[in-house]
Amino acid sequence: MNISKIDLNLLVYLDTLLRECNVTRAANQLSITQPAMSNGLKRLRNLFNDPILVRTSDGMVPTERALELQPVIRGILMTLEETLAPNREFEASQSKRVFRIMASDYAASTLAPKLLSKLHEEAPDTTLDILTPSDVTFHDVENGKVDMAINRFENLPQSFHHKRIWKDSFCCLVKADNPIIENFSLDSYLKARHIWVSKTGFGVGVGMDPKDVQKLGWVDEALAHFGKHRNIATFTRNYHVAIHLAKEKNLIATLPSKAANIYLDDPGLKILEPPFPIPPFELDMIWSPLLHRDASHIWLRQKIAEVADELK
Repeated sequence: MNISKIDLNLLVYLDTLLRECNVTRAANQLSITQPAMSNGLKRLRNLFNDPILVRTSDGMVPTERALELQPVIRGILMTLEETLAPNREFEASQSKRVFRIMASDYAASTLAPKLLSKLHEEAPDTTLDILTPSDVTFHDVENGKVDMAINRFENLPQSFHHKRIWKDSFCCLVKADNPIIENFSLDSYLKARHIWVSKTGFGVGVGMDPKDVQKLGWVDEALAHFGKHRNIATFTRNYHVAIHLAKEKNLIATLPSKAANIYLDDPGLKILEPPFPIPPFELDMIWSPLLHRDASHIWLRQKIAEVADELK
């Protein structure tokens, strides 16, 4: 194969086709026509002497050769994009950039207010677009469609860059006149009714089963070590909903301390130490290698790190 005769655009086509596994979607992704993408696939098949994508009952499926090529082509394109990206300073005060951040409800509640204040002060014409985990996929982050994802991650693709924001512990939030305050023990905790708040990840959420401890998360897994389980009366995916429910009803919300501390001065609520040990968890931010050297992105990461340090 004479490499000097290879159209580098074909590598971009191949990378997109293998991510989308659909000619029409790949064409839309690159803002070209469907016939142009079909022609590109034909040229790729000739170049590699391989079908690349094969139509099956489940749609277009990559061949074994294509799967071997995918990480190699992705690495080549990442290196090219990083090398050719203009290395200029980011002028925050003049920028009109839209920063898109996927943040869990917990991350948005704790970080976003101070981050927005910092952006307003230093980059007043920028816009912050906060997306929920169900709005975004790992591919969106990997492709640079989303600048940053801030959440608690158990498993991450190795290609992502990431930075630890902080560790947080848990506390219990109850109504200020809840009788349980007088005798808050593991026994009274287990007899009470509880509000569950999800540990949100990527993708559309599903309904919860109170008996499925493995999916309930840190609090219930910690209780399971003692052979105990709590009486969950309400499931919610929003920390503020959980806090307001705790304020209005004699329910207990066991949630991260930084989320509870937003309401530290609310006279209608009382923050209590959990009557059993719950391991702390970590909040991380992740981003695509495609954006790692982008000046505006570097600036955004610095601002998030500054806000996190202030909140520690």
